[in-house]
This record gives sequence, structure tokens and C-alpha cells, in this order.
Amino acid sequence: MREFPGYMTVTAGWASWSGQLPEALRAARSRWGVREGQPFCPGGTNAWVAPAAGPDGQALVLKLIRPGFEAEHEVEGLRRWDGRATARLIAADDFREVRAILLERCLPGTALAALPELEQDPVISSLLRRIWIDPGPRHPFRPLAEMCDRWAEEFERLPRDQGRLGSGDLVAEGLRLWRELSHQDVGAVLLFTDLHAGNVLAASREPWLAIDPKPHVGDPTYDALQHMLNCPLRLSSDPEGLILRMADLLDLDAARLRLWMFARCVLEQYRSPLLARVARRLAPRG
Repeated sequence: MREFPGYMTVTAGWASWSGQLPEALRAARSRWGVREGQPFCPGGTNAWVAPAAGPDGQALVLKLIRPGFEAEHEVEGLRRWDGRATARLIAADDFREVRAILLERCLPGTALAALPELEQDPVISSLLRRIWIDPGPRHPFRPLAEMCDRWAEEFERLPRDQGRLGSGDLVAEGLRLWRELSHQDVGAVLLFTDLHAGNVLAASREPWLAIDPKPHVGDPTYDALQHMLNCPLRLSSDPEGLILRMADLLDLDAARLRLWMFARCVLEQYRSPLLARVARRLAPRG
């Protein structure tokens, strides 16, 4: 895993947890006999993640999360993948309002983001192809459409006069496509929804493993977006080329991937002038 300077045992970002973190740590130590180190990234408000050692010295990661919309089914997803392209789940339990997760530790843990983007593409694509599995009957996962509807409702509450694309036909089309694409029946699979090079670590069991999933079930085309959004230079200079490359690596419909990227850029225009420019460039003709 990546290391960050300035380690702290408990950071100010956890103040809103009202003392739940120390209690959850004590419970995890008692339940699993683990010894945790300093957290990898201080300052988080929804998750605390640290290296840990099991009773037998096994290299683990202890993750404490505050249950919420995004992380609701992380444990169930990890169980379903069972180490397939992802860090393997060792154990999980809820201690009052904090969910504790034990994971295998990826060693050496170098992030895929350290590699040039062109080398990242085939790794991300290989992982996604293995992650996209049948979720099984009576699965607990939310549909992708539910997440997209939530984002659309939040977007509609934003002031249009502050958006970089205004309030005209371009925005209306992006919002319409966002909802339409997510609701279409195109062969739903289990999705990661947040796979990018920062969430892929070098490991010993396999060359690369994905961490921090936010599982949903839906259109696999959507899952290509996060990696592409994390490639700003190519997204800015040649979005069509990036779309074609990822569609080819993932055996996806490039036209559909283009529509998804256009719609996502419309919804995220407020946070990035780059995404507003990409939205204009990818806008459907006619």
C-alpha cells in the first residue's frame, strides 16, 4: 500500500465519529487478535485504514468504515469476488455503528498510478474483465440505476447559473442520457464503480489487486469511466481516442461508452472546467 507522511493515530477527521473509532479498534483487537500500525492516510472522515498483523504475524490491513450509501455492500462484494482480482476479505464484523474489515495486505503495495497511463490501461481492463461476474440470485447489491438517480437528483438541486455548461439543451441531454443508460437492460454484472489506478496495488499473490470497491449491479460500460476520468491529459487532448482504446481493451461498444462519458462529464462539470470542455466535445450530434 502507498505510504503517506505525517501519520497520526486518530485524526481530526474522525471527530464526528463521537469516539467510535477507539472503541471499534479495541473490539477488533479483542475479536481477531490483531495489532494495528499507524494509518495509511490520516484525515479521512469515512474510513480509517492501517496495516495490521494477525496473531500468527500475517500481513493484513484493518479498515474501519462508517456505513453509508457508497460503502454499504463493500463486504458483500469482496465475499462474492473472493480474491478474484481484488484484495481478499479475511474477516468482517460490525461494532455498533462502525464496520470493521480485515483484508490481505498487498505487498509491495505500489499503486498502479506510479506507472505511465498507457501501461495502466491493460491492467485496469484485465481486472475489470474478471470483476464483472454474475452477482448471483437474490444478491444484496443495489442497481446502478439507483446510484445514478441519486446523483441526478443531487445535480438537479445545483444552481444552473453556476454551472459551466449553463442550463440549455446540452445539460438536459446529458441528464436524460445519464438516467436512460443506467436503466437500460444490457446484461447486468457486478460492478466495482470506482476502479482507477490509485485503487490498484502491486501484490505478491497476483501482480495487481483492486481495493476499495463500491459494488453495484448494472451496465459494465459504466465501470470504464473512473479510470478514464483519472487520465486528464488524454481526456483533454483526445477523448475519442481514449474511449476507443478502452472500448477495444474491454470489448465494449465505443458509441455507448462515449454517451456514458458525455453524460458523466455533464454531471461533474461543476468540479472541473476540463470535464465541461469534454462534454461539449463529446455531445451527441443532431
